[in-house]
Amino acid sequence: MYSFSMFHCIPITFTIKFFTMHRITLLIGVIFSVISGNAQNVGIGTTTPDPSAKLEVQSTNSGFLPPRMTFAQRNAIVNPAAGLLIWCTDCDSSGQVQVFNGTRWSNMVGGIAASPLFADLPSVAIGTQIWSTKNLDVARYRNSDPIPQVTDQTQWANLTTGAWCWYNNDSAAYAATYGRLYNWYAVNDPRGLAPQGWHVPTNREWDIMTKFLDPTVDTTVRGFTGTDVGTKMKNTSGWERGGNGNGSNSSGFAGLPGGLRLNDGAFIYVGVYGIWWSAGEFGASNAWRRVLTRFDADVGRSEIFKSSGFSVRVVRD
Repeated sequence: MYSFSMFHCIPITFTIKFFTMHRITLLIGVIFSVISGNAQNVGIGTTTPDPSAKLEVQSTNSGFLPPRMTFAQRNAIVNPAAGLLIWCTDCDSSGQVQVFNGTRWSNMVGGIAASPLFADLPSVAIGTQIWSTKNLDVARYRNSDPIPQVTDQTQWANLTTGAWCWYNNDSAAYAATYGRLYNWYAVNDPRGLAPQGWHVPTNREWDIMTKFLDPTVDTTVRGFTGTDVGTKMKNTSGWERGGNGNGSNSSGFAGLPGGLRLNDGAFIYVGVYGIWWSAGEFGASNAWRRVLTRFDADVGRSEIFKSSGFSVRVVRD
């Protein structure tokens, strides 16, 4: 048992007249239940905390509850210490215990910490698939690592790692309408470009969607194919530049002509072409894409340099 003198260092000040003897007894009982063992080790639910533990909690009917916060609140922590522990309330489908390992946030089994599910990502059902109806507009991978923004033309042309840009490096004019352009290295990065619960569509998934909308689509050709699939995928406005190329958007895909960044770093064809990456490779240097234009009612299916910059749509897992 401790004597009262052992607590002289604890600044407890109160006026006796405000407390009944019962409350004083209860207060002392709480102090003894929280601070036990010795002055260096604290036990909660135990009078003999392990000597190797600064704090030991024992219970058979309740658990330890770490701070609970959102993904955005977690990322707002300034200089998190290695070992910092939190519960991310909107990460993964039901939340996730995460620890900062000194470099990045990880889940408690060592994997990359999840980001929010983004359940409110605008989407539409096309056949058996769920597609986003807006171009991707993220600057971080799924594990919260930043994706580099690259504005310099020469630097972009020489990239072999993930990057993004605004069309013409002009966010004021193009960001809200078209989202960001990404090279294929960002699409293929193992940290995940798509939000949790989504993925960049494979070449096969693009084939399934376009074939569903237009049975005349030939999924074996490289080039433009189909009869009216492009009309069904294009938005009802936004394709007017140089002609009337608007679609019916009967699919709900709401495709817009966000243009592209060539593999040499130049920007072309905003308002004329809408081009989206596939997750599928075509050899060491190329990957598959899908193309809509203001000129045509069909859809383009072809390969292109991985260092090009295109829009990205995502599909629900």
